Amino acid sequence: MLKSHRAELYLLLGAVTFAFNGVVSKLVLEAGLSSWRLTEIRTTGAFLVMGLVVVLRKPRSLLIKKSELPLLLNFGIVGIAAVQVFYFIGIKHLNVSVSLLIEFTAPIWIVLWLRFVKKKQVSPLMWWGLALGFSGLMLVAQVWKGLTLSGIGVLAAFTDAFALAAYFLVGEKIGKSKSSDVMMVWGLGVAGTLFALFQPWWSYPFHIFTQRIDLQGRYAGHFLPGWVLILWIIVMGTVVPYFGVISGLRGLNASTSSMIGMLEPILAGVFAWWWLNEAFNGIQLVGAGVVLVGIYFADRAKASS
Repeated sequence: MLKSHRAELYLLLGAVTFAFNGVVSKLVLEAGLSSWRLTEIRTTGAFLVMGLVVVLRKPRSLLIKKSELPLLLNFGIVGIAAVQVFYFIGIKHLNVSVSLLIEFTAPIWIVLWLRFVKKKQVSPLMWWGLALGFSGLMLVAQVWKGLTLSGIGVLAAFTDAFALAAYFLVGEKIGKSKSSDVMMVWGLGVAGTLFALFQPWWSYPFHIFTQRIDLQGRYAGHFLPGWVLILWIIVMGTVVPYFGVISGLRGLNASTSSMIGMLEPILAGVFAWWWLNEAFNGIQLVGAGVVLVGIYFADRAKASS
């Protein structure tokens, strides 16, 4: 049973660890590190960790054909660098739940791309799954509360949604010929190099590593040095979740994988409620249930196709 749903379990691992990382990242961002610099240390650190693992285990697997380079560059620049940067910009200017709601319109853009650009048939179950998933996220975000939306935040969140759609589509294609760890090394390496070119390391605010950061919420008044939180972001907030998502993506298609990714904003809300004492009410719980039904439909659409 577990073996037959290995891809879904990998994606669940990715959603859980990505969601929890949102809380840890928020602590570091509020301590003064910019979105761009946090993404830089995150991608570069994860690249060094995964690069060392792959070089020690199977260095020849990192060799690529010239024809594969454009896809890998796209995966690193758009699928990893852009997704992370615009995510951080979005949550800086918008309520986290609203930003994530916009970001996770990605499955809709993926299905529309497959249906109307690639001219592929899409199962009715997938359309139902999309409708339920997005409706459930609206309940989780409680968009009817009339929040005043920042134009910069909305633009960043929608850019993030398109980048996330590209991440799943390009990742699905690369995953047919490359293993999860090789995809991670190349993607993170490209992203890390891009940031180093525009944000040289000699100007990095290294003081964040020794800065004492308040853990806030239920742990307010307790502090950890910045290097501990950043190390968590690199390993448990980047290496582990990316490995989970990419491994799951190699076993499923882009549309189903992105639907399962809708668990992330729900889990992020749960973790924020538990740690930061942010509200999570009955309507949001109903919304979470609706999203789960939508994901089930999407998974059945995968099984029937």
